[in-house]
Amino acid sequence: MSKTMRAAYLPGNSTVEMRTVPVPTPGHGEVLLAMKASTICGSDIRCIYHEHLGKGPEGYQGVIAGHEPAGKIVEAGPGCRRFKTGDRVIVYHISGCGVCNDCRRGFMISCTSPTYRRAYGWQRDGGMAEYMIAEEKDLILLPDSLSYADGAQVACGFGTVYEGLEKIGINGNDAVLITGLGPVGLAAGALCRKLGAQKIIGIDIAQERLDLALQLGLCDLVLASGPDNVAQVRDLTAGNGVERAVECSANADARATAIRATRKWGKMVMIGEGGTVSFNPSPDIIHDQKTIYGSWVTSTWRMEELVERLVRWELHPEDIITHRFSLEKADEAYALMASGRCGKVAVCPKKKE
Repeated sequence: MSKTMRAAYLPGNSTVEMRTVPVPTPGHGEVLLAMKASTICGSDIRCIYHEHLGKGPEGYQGVIAGHEPAGKIVEAGPGCRRFKTGDRVIVYHISGCGVCNDCRRGFMISCTSPTYRRAYGWQRDGGMAEYMIAEEKDLILLPDSLSYADGAQVACGFGTVYEGLEKIGINGNDAVLITGLGPVGLAAGALCRKLGAQKIIGIDIAQERLDLALQLGLCDLVLASGPDNVAQVRDLTAGNGVERAVECSANADARATAIRATRKWGKMVMIGEGGTVSFNPSPDIIHDQKTIYGSWVTSTWRMEELVERLVRWELHPEDIITHRFSLEKADEAYALMASGRCGKVAVCPKKKE
């Protein structure tokens, strides 16, 4: 193994800086991964790529980028109890203290320790490199029937969506509205389909994403974003609105649409980060007995459950990847993701593994 590796950093001026750095050595309870796939999240674009705007949990500290990694263990440090050299794994992208109440529930995303909570690609080195260090407690086993690109999607996007859908419940009784058909919205369509949703309606501003949602069979109907969306959704649901809505865009108008297009007694979940929303509590929520959930990433146990179900459903998250780039072309990968004219973008070998 070489003693150095290539790695991508985000200086915050809409570029990627490639550096040659030492290959790290795993410490106690850590593993060294040969990176096989690392996908790009919208939060990377929103808070790091264009400008370093994130604070607290989203504060970028000049580390190797990438918080959606999957790879193969090439060296296990002392003290590892479950995983070993040769194992294929997904990295849950936040490493928590492990002992606070949230960590003990598996929700390391909500770790309350200001010292020990460090997210991969934000406060500790992430997956946009040839190798990366991960703590054993942050690993999810990746079955042979799923590719590394599938696993990278589970690390954040699909895991985050699955958590939100489990909160509102999806079944064959439901018509579902998805606002925002970026990678998170496309993941929502794929999972709603497998969970049995009766009708899936998608809304987006980009024709490319509307077309992709139909092409992949993730939505039954799509609508271009506009002021008539609530009326259009109601027309498609016998005047009632949808039983469930999944908000993935973080756009104020789209959020208002999701709330108002949800029928009486319906439920909606907000997944898209950032932005604002304005609504009238009495007519929009209270009088129609609606419930709004917030959902932030997921837990380690729920992520393991999702992996098991993906295998059972024969669902491959990598199907929503529209573009793959080599590590040396990471700049092109981030630029394309920032344009919004794509599905999911991955940095991984061209050949599936």
